Amino acid sequence: ILPSASSWWVSQCPELLYSVAANLGIGAVRPLATVFDDDGDAAAKKRLLALISTLPTDDAFIALVDRIDQKYVPPTVIETAARYPVRALRVLAARAAGSDAKARACRDILRGHLLANPEIATRSSLELDDASRLAIESIGRASPVVPVADADHLPSILVTPPWQARRKRAKPLIIAGLRPSPGFALLWGPGERDEWAQLPGFDGFTRRAAHEWNAAIREAVDPSTRFGYRALRTLAAAPPDLVRPHLARFRPTYTSDALPSLMRILGGVGDEAIEFTWRVVMTKPVGLAPALLPIEGEAVASRMADWLVRTKSLRPLARAWLERHPDAAARDLIPAALSKPGRERTAAETALRVLDHAGHRDILRAAAARFSPEAHSAIDSALDADPLLRLPTKIPALPAWLAPTLLPQVLLPGRATSVSADAVGTICTMLAISKPGDPYAGIDVVKRSVDPASLASLAWGMFERWQSAEYPAKEGWVLESLGLIGDDETVRRLTPLIRAWPGEGAHARAVSALDVLSNIGTDVALMHLHGIAEKAKFAGLKRKARAKMDEVAEGLGLSAEQLADRLVPDFGLDENGSLVLDYGPRRFIVGFDEQLKPIVADEDGSRRKALPKPGPKDDEGRATAAYAAFGGLKKDVKTIAADQIRRFERAMVLGRRWTAAEQRRLFIEHPLLWNLTRRLVWATFDRNGAATAFRVAEDRTLADVADNELVLADDITVGIAHPLHLGGALASWNDVFADYEILQPFQQPARDTWHLTDAEQSSNVLRRLTGVSIETGRVLGLAHRGWDRGAVMDGGISSVVQKVVAGGRFVVMDLDPGIIAGAAMEWKEQKVNGVWISDSQAEWGNDAGQLPFAVLDPVSASEVLRDIEHLRG
Repeated sequence: ILPSASSWWVSQCPELLYSVAANLGIGAVRPLATVFDDDGDAAAKKRLLALISTLPTDDAFIALVDRIDQKYVPPTVIETAARYPVRALRVLAARAAGSDAKARACRDILRGHLLANPEIATRSSLELDDASRLAIESIGRASPVVPVADADHLPSILVTPPWQARRKRAKPLIIAGLRPSPGFALLWGPGERDEWAQLPGFDGFTRRAAHEWNAAIREAVDPSTRFGYRALRTLAAAPPDLVRPHLARFRPTYTSDALPSLMRILGGVGDEAIEFTWRVVMTKPVGLAPALLPIEGEAVASRMADWLVRTKSLRPLARAWLERHPDAAARDLIPAALSKPGRERTAAETALRVLDHAGHRDILRAAAARFSPEAHSAIDSALDADPLLRLPTKIPALPAWLAPTLLPQVLLPGRATSVSADAVGTICTMLAISKPGDPYAGIDVVKRSVDPASLASLAWGMFERWQSAEYPAKEGWVLESLGLIGDDETVRRLTPLIRAWPGEGAHARAVSALDVLSNIGTDVALMHLHGIAEKAKFAGLKRKARAKMDEVAEGLGLSAEQLADRLVPDFGLDENGSLVLDYGPRRFIVGFDEQLKPIVADEDGSRRKALPKPGPKDDEGRATAAYAAFGGLKKDVKTIAADQIRRFERAMVLGRRWTAAEQRRLFIEHPLLWNLTRRLVWATFDRNGAATAFRVAEDRTLADVADNELVLADDITVGIAHPLHLGGALASWNDVFADYEILQPFQQPARDTWHLTDAEQSSNVLRRLTGVSIETGRVLGLAHRGWDRGAVMDGGISSVVQKVVAGGRFVVMDLDPGIIAGAAMEWKEQKVNGVWISDSQAEWGNDAGQLPFAVLDPVSASEVLRDIEHLRG
């Protein structure tokens, strides 16, 4: 019967299957394992694993261990090992030799098994063969156990967690009769309303004379119109006075990509558009909710508090709204925060705590006092309550695959002692009950009390366990935990996974991980976040990373590019760009060459091919830390080199400018970036364009093409020179770089340049490629030249690629048949229908060719033509 069992048998007749297996005993193992291997049904596999794990034989446990690299199996092995500890020791030790994935997994589980049962190896030594004993000894040497500290040396929260103490929870204070202010209002930032009212991208959508607008608006708001997809865009482009009378009764049926339209309508129309905006946003909050940012009102405050607690994708927006409207939020949420217990009160309390943590206690107290003295006292009491006692009604149990004994030890300061496995479990529970943006208060106590590097190792160990369990959504808090207690090494390990996940069908997980990088927030974390924003393979991930960078930059009062300029860490390098690595009896000096490749030398200056591994005579702690630090440094600098070279080239093409003081502070004086800075030609700029070209010499002074020293005032405008800026000095600059044997990071004086013909300048469509068929791979290669795919439209197809040029406009290449998301090479060739300019990103419904190519400056025109000529071969 068993070999022919199917997933239907397993799911519909489990009692029969258990009965048959129990009577067969050892004879059931092989047929059950065969069914597991052949059946792809998840529920059936889990039932079969549970059944095999109950069979008290070595063969049953071996069957599990033989499949330890398969989905759902590792947690079952861990549970079964706890049930049959001696058998698990024998089998795991016998399977731990080797370097393949199965052997590594066995060693990992065996290590945790030995930690959980320290006496078992001695007690079972007679049952082990020599190979198994050697395997156990090697695990002990590779992962030495740090002694556990006495309870007196631990923070009390790790000895007796608050949820284990039987404390009577205080009854919530309820004050009835408090009423929030009715209605809506607008609160604009300086210049914000004009910015929204003049959002670009609508003039090209519909161009009508004044007398045509009323008819166009009536057609747009007509429920029977065939053009509902462009109704909101029509209203956004129309004169606000003509739109205002129609908003009360208009119910748009098509709201995809409607956020820019809503923002422009609200900015143009003002107060009379508030309720319309609210109504439209609530039909599709995800995607449209940013239109609510300037709106105040009890309904908005209540919704933001709810999103803060319950909706992961809208949580950042809710926090931004609260920070922007602390007075209105306090006024409108205090009544709910003092109402009867329930979801609404919990959300309001959480939102008020967020405001309190952000430094708005005075605003909260003043708002409460305006209601009544009792409300003032109640809010103070609620905010001053012991945060360690703010616990969920039910404390979640940790999953079996997250057994504390299988996780890295958490060490105390000095790294000589550790916390117990039970305390590790307590830390995991704290992380499990934390909410994004509202971590459990005990996390801060732990972070102040333990070694930070070991705490970050714990976070990564948890993450690896989550990986091995196939990323169960219920324990998604494990990923969020990396942002709470992770470090720069966490960032280096996580970033490659973020880049790969969208291609594995895990776009949402990758986007969530961007929050991890943002929450870690170190220079290294933001550097890697910026790298994803600039060169992620997947357009959706790249857009999300750019939005996250914009969010961080806005909080610092900078543009995204200004933030990126400041994100390159100095990595502890001295002013000469070198670093001393201390091995105890030996010291090594590390520097970087003009290509940002590492140079290693002994203290006497003798060059080495690479940094040596720690030896037996070195100080183990210092040498190990120094060698690990060098490994991380190499990875980070490699990332910086590629990213910064691309940024400098884009700055040249887009015409980015700095003051001479900024150039000196950000680039010339930077111990790492100055190596790239001196490989480029720079120039001063005035209102007439480029004035004087110069380079950065080896002593960090400035020199012109004749090697005369140049001194610039701090407020002089400088930028990276394009060949078109160098005029008659172009050949001389080529000679300078050849004479000094300076290898440039990208082509600059030697770069080929192109010019539009007179006919092309007056045309709205560039026809050099029109009708030409090009290999799809070559079109995709334009991504390395700054081109992105357009929005994915019907059928998952992007029908354009586009490149941003100076002035914020887009040069768009129209493709046929287009590029399929997730199957880019499905069609081998793309026919180019034309190249045109848009004042917004291209999408379905845009009118092609509204702007003449004369709007491009000479550098932008040259670069676009350079890309096109590259495609033409």
